[in-house]
Amino acid sequence: MKGTFFMILAAAVIFIAILFAGTYNKLQVMDEGVSANWAQVENQLKRRSDLIPNLTNTVKGYATHEKEVFTNIADARAKLSGAINSKDVKAIQQSASEFNSALSRLLAVVENYPQLKADKSFIALQDELTGTENRIAVARRDYNESVKAINALIRTFPTALVASLSGIKQREYFEITETEKQVPKVEF
Repeated sequence: MKGTFFMILAAAVIFIAILFAGTYNKLQVMDEGVSANWAQVENQLKRRSDLIPNLTNTVKGYATHEKEVFTNIADARAKLSGAINSKDVKAIQQSASEFNSALSRLLAVVENYPQLKADKSFIALQDELTGTENRIAVARRDYNESVKAINALIRTFPTALVASLSGIKQREYFEITETEKQVPKVEF
């Protein structure tokens, strides 16, 4: 009778250990997936940031008196690079928003120069920038989906226990700012 109790107890301990190990491993894989998806967001933001000097130099050739716009884009680019290096999701979101705003002002300047819009190098850069913006959107979506999956799993029992013991915490979504949510006002 005593031997049966210890066998049942040993089987229960082994079952719990296997369950813990499986949950731990799943969390580790998901956490790495979130990190990999975040790296893609950072890569695409960096790619866009690297395109901007070429775009700015092309525009400068046509719009030499737009110094404030060029200064703003350079400052926003530097701030975004610093935020990416810090790996702080909130700082990156804020810097990306400011960068988008500065980029919008640069592209608004382009509208005043029809000959610039016809320039082959500008068109190529603009196409590359559009492709990069699409890549950013996809990378951001993939990151947020992986964050959603791991956060949902971490909130369930018994996974919450394993997550707290292994130090895996909920991750932040990469959300757009209130400024980016507003519909731009267009007047003719």
